[in-house]
Amino acid sequence: MRMELDATDEVAARTASLVMREAGCCSFFTFSLVATGGRLRLDITVPEAEAEVLNALQAQATAAAR
Repeated sequence: MRMELDATDEVAARTASLVMREAGCCSFFTFSLVATGGRLRLDITVPEAEAEVLNALQAQATAAAR
């Protein structure tokens, strides 16, 4: 799952904090937070066996963005 985020210091800090918390409790997630060229991107991957969890997360993120 790839999310393009607002490239502000606040969003970057909140996202990094979320990534740290989630990585601590759900070790099957792999997170990549990249800030480059004035853009902020969060990539989240999981093993195939956990695809349903990632799909549910993506559905929640999509609903929240509306």
